[in-house]
Amino acid sequence: MTNLAKRFTLILLAFFTIIPITHAQEPNWTSYDALLKRHLTTKTHQGITLKWLDYPAVKQDPIFAEIVTTLQNHPLDNFTTQKQKIAFYINAYNIFAIKMVLDHWPVESIKDAGSWFNSVWKKQIGTLDGAPITLDEIEHKILRPMKEPRIHMAIVCASLSCPDLRNEAYTADKLDHQLNDQTQQFLTNASKGLIVQQNKLTLSKIFDWFETDFSDTIAFIRQYRPDIPANATIDGYMDYNWSLNGAR
Repeated sequence: MTNLAKRFTLILLAFFTIIPITHAQEPNWTSYDALLKRHLTTKTHQGITLKWLDYPAVKQDPIFAEIVTTLQNHPLDNFTTQKQKIAFYINAYNIFAIKMVLDHWPVESIKDAGSWFNSVWKKQIGTLDGAPITLDEIEHKILRPMKEPRIHMAIVCASLSCPDLRNEAYTADKLDHQLNDQTQQFLTNASKGLIVQQNKLTLSKIFDWFETDFSDTIAFIRQYRPDIPANATIDGYMDYNWSLNGAR
């Protein structure tokens, strides 16, 4: 090998040592972002103000099948941070909840996709990296053990009383902002998140079902609603409306 060739080889080695080859750790959610922006609107239905999904339009949109394929084929060992995992699995839950509705279309509620003997939450809805998965597993076995209570304001069970679908995918670099914004939006929505009457708080049933995840519920709420009275107490929980969060 000539001196020139040796020098060229050393330069290449130095280049690849300084600038390592990296791989995308999160899916490309561009199509999912576009789908949400195209088919989500704001509406008040049955007295609840929410982000309203046009399910018939999503069912006819060929991009949805591509989104599901992207989700199911993404290698789970790509993740290197907890934020990447949380963002991915929130998106996975929301996409699969939509898929559950569309797979059993038409339905009045996502619960219509299940039965007394086979809860909709425990039905296989797809696969992740080749393994079968259910909505229940994503929520209770994957997301909740990560000890991030704000996930409850981001995962959407396709119902009127759920927190709203966000019109963009969750990503690791924006996750804190997105979760804070979701939580604040939910807690300022008196039709399904929080009602304040003097020092009495009426909360979404989410805060009852997952009380242990929030530790001190009022302290958690006060981070996003500093206007609530210092002597505020929980006075009860709203009825949960399981009707579909979109057009039928």
